[in-house]
Amino acid sequence: MKVLDNRVAVITGAASGIGKCLAEQLAAAGCKLAISDVNAEGLEQVADALRAAGHDVHSQVLDVADRAAFHAYADQVFAHFGSVNLVINNAGVALGATVEDMSYEDFDWLMGINFWGVVHGTKAFLPYLKQADQGHIVNISSVFGLIGIPTQSAYNAAKFAVKGFTESLRMELELDGGNVSCTTVHPGGIKTNIARNARMNDVSHITGADSETARKEFEKLFRTTPEAAARTIINGVRNNKRRVLIGSDAYAIDTMQRSMPTMYQKLVIGGQKMMRKRQG
Repeated sequence: MKVLDNRVAVITGAASGIGKCLAEQLAAAGCKLAISDVNAEGLEQVADALRAAGHDVHSQVLDVADRAAFHAYADQVFAHFGSVNLVINNAGVALGATVEDMSYEDFDWLMGINFWGVVHGTKAFLPYLKQADQGHIVNISSVFGLIGIPTQSAYNAAKFAVKGFTESLRMELELDGGNVSCTTVHPGGIKTNIARNARMNDVSHITGADSETARKEFEKLFRTTPEAAARTIINGVRNNKRRVLIGSDAYAIDTMQRSMPTMYQKLVIGGQKMMRKRQG
């Protein structure tokens, strides 16, 4: 999909962050847009701004964890535009909790959005993508889909699952020999509201900090702008990349995992202990 002009792009989680920037940049490239989010107010602000700039936008409040709603949404988008070319499963949430203390309800909540939302978006739109002359699916994993981190077991589980799911899909699509491809994206720390909106249990016995302090410390690691992340993702689509890393931290983590596939855990533990001592 080197040419984006007059293509139909579907973006979940488009009310803010990377999703909002993807909508803006794809619209500027000539795409027609189908954008969704659970945040109705934020979504309409994005949609109104894009429409005011003359872009063709279909917007709808959507819970990506709702399978029936997602499939109905795909039908509505296809009925509205008559085709679909690009699907970016971007919606995501965060949860800070240890395995022991995490509730099943919180685990289900995160997996429903971060993993099942990706599955729903892929399966709901894949038949329509295959009808187009060219189609592409982008599934957002994370650097936490490359390494495990204490208090992030649910997030790790979802993002590792997205990686495996999308890599398998990519091979199936190539064996199929059709007109659809896909890309896995592993962002590092992106300056979005995901940490601020995360569900946080008391993890002070692990991190040495209360939930609010842990949240603020985590946000300090966010260095890449969502605008830069969106540009990198779109470049990955244009070049049909199998995998896209976003940010210098993503490249560093990928290198660490490749060179120290199990020893990296001791580095992480050492870092956590130093942080806990500093919080003291």
